[in-house]
Amino acid sequence: MKKLIKEIKDYQPFTSQEAADKKIFLERLQFQEHLLTRENPEYHFSSSAWVVNPTYDKVLMVYHNIYQSYSWTGGHADGCEDLLQVAQKELEEETGLKEYRLIYEGLFAFDILPVNAHYKNGQFVKAHHHINTTYLFMAEENQTLRIKEDENSDVKWLAVSDIDQLVAEAEMRPYYHKMMEKALLLKNS
Repeated sequence: MKKLIKEIKDYQPFTSQEAADKKIFLERLQFQEHLLTRENPEYHFSSSAWVVNPTYDKVLMVYHNIYQSYSWTGGHADGCEDLLQVAQKELEEETGLKEYRLIYEGLFAFDILPVNAHYKNGQFVKAHHHINTTYLFMAEENQTLRIKEDENSDVKWLAVSDIDQLVAEAEMRPYYHKMMEKALLLKNS
């Protein structure tokens, strides 16, 4: 996990919340056990893909069955230290997307995200936190997409201007806005 910890140490936070999350991780969380697996019931790594179209006015999202909301793709590390690989695997599995490219080297965002208690596959999952890494990708909109029925019921390109109306999880909207703000700054730099 040394490489991952170094990547987080080297990450330049984009917001004050990211700075606070990085500090919490480096001062306290990095020393916990089983952060790469769900054996740690309170904190564990997950990784997400933020996928923009070439004009940066749409993002690829899935309608998440558990949260009944449009959401980025992503999932648990489940023992894999290469969180870029995790983000790519989840992106492909959840959307069917085949052609995309990484457009920002390294971590694009770093957050400690609260996960509310919920049921998954009939099993109760208590509230916990995801130590989440996000990577920025670009893809063309004309590709065939497919849903992953056990996780989502829709996959589509959402207009950035519609995120607030289509994302039912109000607590996630600030993260999505941050991602778009940062992506646009990179595009225009």
